Amino acid sequence: MDCYCGNTKSYKNCCEVFHLNNGKTETAEQLMRSRYSAFVLANGDYLMQTHHISTRPISEKKAIVKWAKSVEWIKLEILNTTEGLSNNEEGTVMFNAYFYDNGNVDVIHENSAFIRENNKWYYLGYAKN
Repeated sequence: MDCYCGNTKSYKNCCEVFHLNNGKTETAEQLMRSRYSAFVLANGDYLMQTHHISTRPISEKKAIVKWAKSVEWIKLEILNTTEGLSNNEEGTVMFNAYFYDNGNVDVIHENSAFIRENNKWYYLGYAKN
């Protein structure tokens, strides 16, 4: 089976690697993909670990996990990336995350901002356009 994030690798050879190494990805897109897989798996610990401390919603962790479990995830679609490579300090990833909620298809569309600190990528939040 392909990874939840849409790569043709298996979960074990794709996002699980990052879930087990505390989110040490080479690129912002890898982190975005691994965070999507964490939503599919309702892995709140990983979502908090990879969310930058300046914007980390610790008080919302239980609600995020509850919501992630309440929907059926369909697919992740990466639309665009800017920078976010191993030689960058910041980057953005624009994506659509499709899911079923109460029998209806819905989508999260976001242009996410990422920052690299101490050689590790973190999710910051919505990118300012």
